[in-house]
This record gives sequence, C-alpha cells and structure tokens, in this order.
Amino acid sequence: MDNSLPPADELVLVDRELAQLDARRSQLLARRAWLIQVLYPPVAAAPLHPRTPLADSTPRSAQNVLLTLGGTLLTIAAVAFTLVSWGSMGIGGRAAVLAVVTGAALAAPVALLRKGLLSTAESVAALGLVLTVLDAYALHRVALPETDGLGYTAAASAVLAGAWTAYGSVLSRLRIPRPVAVVAAQLPLPLGVLAAGGGPTALAWAALVTATADAALVLWTRPAGIRITAGVAATVLGGWSLLTGGWLSLVSPWSGAALLLAGAAVTLYASWRAPAVATAASAISGLALLAAAGGLLRTALPTDWSVPGYVLCALALTSVWRLGGTAAPVSAGGESGTGSGPAATADTRSGAAGAGASVGGRGWLPRGIRLGLAGAGAGVAALGVVWALPPAVVGLLGPVARTTEVWSGEHAVNALGSYPATAALVLVAAVAALAVVPRLWARFGALALAWALLTALPVSLGLPYAATLALQLLTAAAALWIAVRPAPLTRGLRAVDASAGHPGARATAKADGPREAGPEGPAAPQGFGPATPWPAWAPSPRVRPAEPGTVLGWTAYVGGLASAASAVALALDVRAATFAALGVVLALLAGVAVLGTDARRVVSATGAVLAATGLVFAVAAAGGFEDRWTALALLLVPAATAAIGSRAPRPVALAVEVTGGAVGLLALGIAASRPAYLALALALGGVIAAATAVRPERRRFASWTAAVLFLLATWVRLVVWDVTTPEAYTLPVTLPALAVGFLRRRRDPEASSWTAYGPGLAVTLLPSLAAAWADPEWARPLALGVAALAVTLLGARFRLQALLVLGGAVLALDGLHELAPYVVQVVGALPRWLPPALAGLVLLAVGATYEQRLRDARRLRERLARMR
Repeated sequence: MDNSLPPADELVLVDRELAQLDARRSQLLARRAWLIQVLYPPVAAAPLHPRTPLADSTPRSAQNVLLTLGGTLLTIAAVAFTLVSWGSMGIGGRAAVLAVVTGAALAAPVALLRKGLLSTAESVAALGLVLTVLDAYALHRVALPETDGLGYTAAASAVLAGAWTAYGSVLSRLRIPRPVAVVAAQLPLPLGVLAAGGGPTALAWAALVTATADAALVLWTRPAGIRITAGVAATVLGGWSLLTGGWLSLVSPWSGAALLLAGAAVTLYASWRAPAVATAASAISGLALLAAAGGLLRTALPTDWSVPGYVLCALALTSVWRLGGTAAPVSAGGESGTGSGPAATADTRSGAAGAGASVGGRGWLPRGIRLGLAGAGAGVAALGVVWALPPAVVGLLGPVARTTEVWSGEHAVNALGSYPATAALVLVAAVAALAVVPRLWARFGALALAWALLTALPVSLGLPYAATLALQLLTAAAALWIAVRPAPLTRGLRAVDASAGHPGARATAKADGPREAGPEGPAAPQGFGPATPWPAWAPSPRVRPAEPGTVLGWTAYVGGLASAASAVALALDVRAATFAALGVVLALLAGVAVLGTDARRVVSATGAVLAATGLVFAVAAAGGFEDRWTALALLLVPAATAAIGSRAPRPVALAVEVTGGAVGLLALGIAASRPAYLALALALGGVIAAATAVRPERRRFASWTAAVLFLLATWVRLVVWDVTTPEAYTLPVTLPALAVGFLRRRRDPEASSWTAYGPGLAVTLLPSLAAAWADPEWARPLALGVAALAVTLLGARFRLQALLVLGGAVLALDGLHELAPYVVQVVGALPRWLPPALAGLVLLAVGATYEQRLRDARRLRERLARMR
C-alpha cells in the first residue's frame, strides 16, 4: 500500500514547513542580539588625541654628537699640523703656535664652565689634552732629539699624568682629565724599566707596583670615572704581573715566589677593603700563594713530588675556611644565648650567615675572603686529583682491553709504566681531607676517591698479578659491603643533609643552626657566616633530598660492580684465577641480592646469574666440551633460576628468570649447529618452562612458552628424521589449538568461531591445500577433500562461520584442482565457437534473473553474518 502524497500537496507542505523555520530563525536571531547587548554593553570610545611627533634625537644627544665631531676634527688637524707642516716654520713660530693653541685649549673650559656649557668644555678640554701630547712629541723632536725614546716617553707620561691630574683637580667639574691621567700613569714605570734594560722580572715588578697604585685609587677615591679606569688598569697590569710570576715560579722559583707573594698580599688587602669583589680577589690571591709555595717546594723535592707538593699546599689553604668566629647559639624564636659543649659546637658550625660576620661574633677573616681562598685551594686540589686519576683508569679498564689470549698465562703490559707513583699519595691526601668534612658531598667524594685509590695502587706500585687480582677482589668486596651497610659512613653527617627541605627537618632545626620555624614547616636557612666551618647546602623545601645512606650506598655499589667486572677480565689470563674470581663475584653478588635493598638487589641478582653463566662456560672450556654439550650444560642456568625464582621476592625473581631465559636462548643458539641436540635442548627448555608453569603467577606465560618449545622440538626432530609431509608439522599445532578453541567456546558461547577455530584450521588446511596442488597423486587431494567436507558440514550444522568458509573454500579449490584436467580435455574436444556461445548464454541467464540473484546473494550474506 502506497501512502505517499501527490506531488502538488507534498510541495505545499514543504513550503509551509520552510516558512515556519524561517520565522523561528528570525525570532532566535533577535533574541540573541538582545542577549549580547545585555551581557556586553557597548563601551564609549575614547577621544582620539593627535600624537606629538617624536624627534629623531634629543637636543642633548645632538649637542654631544656635534661636540664630539668638532673635537675630533680639531684633533686630526692638530696632529696633521704637528707631523706634516712642522718643518715649514721656524723655531719661534713653532713654539708660539703650540703655546698659543695649547694654552687657549686648556683655558677655554674655564670660561665655558662659568657659562654652564659643560659638554662644550669637555670637548675643548679633550682637545687640550691631546695638544699637550703633541707638545711633548714636538719637544722631543726639536729640543731633545738624542734622548732615548722609551725613557723620554716614560718621563713625558709621568709629567703629563701629573699635569692632567692637577688640571682635573682645579676644574673638578670636568670628567675627562683625571681618568686620562690615570691611563697615562700606567706607562712611566714599565717604560722606565724597559728603557733601563730590565728583564721580565723587573718589568713584572713595575707592573705590579703600578697595579698597586691603581688599586689604591680604586679604594680611596670617589669619582666613578677614576675608579673604573683604575680598576681596569689594575686588573690588566696585576693579572699580567701574576701570570709572569707564575711563569717565573717554574723557571726561577725564588724570583717568581717574591713577585707572587707581593701580588697575593696586594690582592688580599684589596679583597679585605672591597667586600664586593672579596671572593674573586681572594681566589686570585690564593692561586698566587699556591704558585709561590709550590714553586719553592719544587726546588727542594724530586720531580715526581711536584704535584703532591702543590696539592698539600692547596689542602692547607682550603683549611682557611674553618677560621671563622664563634657564633652564639640562637633558639628557634630568635633569642640568643651562650652555650658550651657539643650543642654549642654544633651551633657554631652551622650558624646563620652574614657578609662577614656570624650571629654572635665576627671572625678575623670575612666570609668572602675565606670562600675565595678555600675555593682556590679546592680548585688546585681538584686539578691534582685529576692528574692522579689516570692510574685508576688504567687499573680499571686495562684488563678489559685485552691483548693476550684467554688462559695464556701472559699479562698485559702496564700502559703507564713511567707515570709517577706519587699519584697515589695525592689520592690519599684528598681522601683524608674529605673524610673529616661532615657533609654528604664530602663523604661522597671521599668514598669515590678511596675506590679510585685502591684501583690505582696496582698500577702505581707495579704489584704482581696475584696481588693485583686479590686487591681488586677485595676492593669489590669492600665496596659491595658498604653498598649493603652504608651506616658507618653516615655517622657525623649534619641532619640538614638528610632532612632539610621536608617536615622531618623540624626536629633537627636547632642542631643545624638558627632557623625560624613556621606553622607550615621549617623555613630555609638564613645563610652562613664566619662561624660556619663548612657550608651546608639547603635544598628547596619542595624537593626532598636523597638520604645519605642511599647516595653513599649507590656510589659504593657502582664502584663495586666496576671492580668486580675488571677483576673477572683480569682473571681470564689464568685458568685457576678465572674460577676463583667468578666464584668470589658470584658469592658477593648473591650476598648483595639477599641482603641489599631497592634496585641493587635486582641488579645484583642479574649479575649473579651472569657470573654463574661464566662459571659454566669456564667449566666447559676446561673440560674441552664440544658446543652441543656446552649448550646442554648452559641449560642448568635457567633451570637453577627457575628454582630460585619460586622462592625469591617478586622483583628479584623476575630479574633472575629473565636473565636465565636469556642464557637459555644463548644455549639454543650454540646448539643450532647440531639439529638433533637443538631438538633436545628445546625439549629440555620446554620441561623447565612447564615446571615454572606450576606457579600461579607464571602459569599463563610459562605454559605458552612450554608449548612453543615442545612444538619447536618436535619440528626440529621431524627435520632430523627427514619428514617432508606438512601434516606432520601442522597437526601437532592444529589439535591443541582446536581443543583450546572448543574450551573457549564452551566457556563463552558468544566468542567468534574465527577466534576459536580459525587459526587451528588454517594451520593445517592451507599448507595441505598447497601440498595437494603440487601432488600428482590422488591420495592427498582425496583426504584433504574429505576433511574439508567434514569441516564444512560441521560449520553448517553448528552455524560456525569459520568452519563453513574455510572448509568450503578448501573443498572448492581442491575440487577445482581435481577437475581441472578433465575440464581442459572437454574444452579441447569442443568446437571453437562453443565456449563463447556458452558464455553468452550464461550472461543472458544471469541478466534475466539479475534481481533474483542479488536477493539470493544478500540472503546468503545475511545468513553468514548471523553465524558465529
């Protein structure tokens, strides 16, 4: 029954609906405009005011540019006149011109200053100063032509410096004369020494004296221009003199020492009087002192002791940091008092800071000076430690860079045979210096350098092979023990190292120095003054610092692992040593895996498995095992890890089993050259995996792994037996897969048949179909057709899509393969015109029943879609 309206009625209905929609849209737009006006009322626009055009430059800047250009042009003219036109005038004319021009240039600023023309006065005064230099040059050319140039320049610069200073003092509003006088004053002494034929030492002394005078100007004068000019000059000349002193300390220690000590005294005094540059200046002073003292020690000590001498001097200078005053302890509420005993000592070492004073008293050395001197000493000591580290690097990495055969009994040659043995003394001194500092960073450095010392001793002292191996194993054992029990190294550390920055610090705030506690937790430390022997680093309250035991434990652990690996590499020179080293390392790592904490247990367990693997390899090599027997012996490692994993904690168990699995894969790779033994190894691996599957937490993964290994073992064994029938390889997969799919469908009837049965059927049907197409016999195609027919019937009976489609497709292709020869024979016997005619009839039949065929196809597709 057709209920559709006539076209005319339907058009009227559509027009009516569109008109209603347009009316409704107009209403909504009007409402929207009103809502916008209510929510966002219009703002009155600000009146526009015309902008004043910006000038390209200010009057003052334009004036300065004009004055500078004018002064420059006059200066160029004066120089040109003096150098070029001088010879065309007589002596009287020359003197009169220079006197008149110079006097006018120097006198003009007086009148200009009275009229308030300061910039013009500055320009004219600059011109006058340049003219005085030209006067001096002219005087030398005319009146004193035979005078030595350097000597005359030194004297002239001294006279000009004095004259310019007097001129600038009289006209104090001028800013140019006195700074220029300071520049001229840098020349007399150095040029005088050069004129007198002085050597580098005398020239450096002259520069140092000049720099001292510059420093005095910086400290005792007020005009900024003079101080800046003198400061730059003092830095350049003083730095050059100290560098010369450092060079002299190497070639002429006594001469260099005097120069360096004098420079250090001047710099130290300047740092005392100028707190703003106290740290940098005192650091330079400290370096000069160390260069002087080290240079003198070099003259009295052998060559190999030069660096230790410098390091000892540096460590002595570093102790200057402890020369602070005594601070009175301050309570959390801010009340000061006096105390004695351990509490007072703790407060003294962690008092609040100031620029150079503590809370309750003032030290005789300000904090900036102590920091600079201690920093210089620490820097030199650090350089000495870097110089002493190559033996440690060679001791650690030398065995790894093997140049001899394994178990050859030959040992690698020491790559640093001529390196000074005193490098070990430098490390000893550094360890001793850091060990007495109650700070985490110091304990960390002491621990790392102690490990480096033990690693470097065999190289520095030239110890024999046995002693070297024993020392490396002892180093590994000691480091791993500290990694497990780091508590002895944390004794005496400040509580701020462990608790500052989180709420737990409140309980130890008083022991760490004055600190204000608020309701939200402890406040950050206020600083540290002379009463603080060692600076305490205060982390941000938002960042929780690492525990000292964790930091030191990981440091020792990394060193222990490195020493253990180096010892194993070294032990490969001798067979007995290899067994001993691997056994010791296995025991040490197993102990850390049992007694340790956090990730160290996991890493140690993994290392223990690798050490056990190395022992198996060593036993196989010592026994002369072939590769196949070595592979089977290696399977002992995953078997042992599977047993250990059943009792170990979860993270350790997982690491152990994964490492054991990797060793098992290595065993399979070794056995791959002998397929029969590879099948045996795969079967043994399947047994190990099946035993692991007994554990509930490993059941899923281990069971699948066992099934795969057993299947691979079966396939390899079939290859060994020269079995070429594909069903022999596919049926062992198909039957378990179909069984699993059946159980899956039984538990979940809504599961798709493609998921449950598709993979299992495809594994057998598709390879069998390929083999049937290539098989000229009839037995395989017949068996495949019967099996495909059975699968198709089962799919149709139980409405399983996967069985119906796979079975039907294989059955059709198998039947096509069997009928193809007969079809070819029939087609060959028919006339040539018959196939086109039959094709045309088929197309006509299909075209005539096209709609019915489409309905049949849709119906078939829907039925297939309803299947599972």
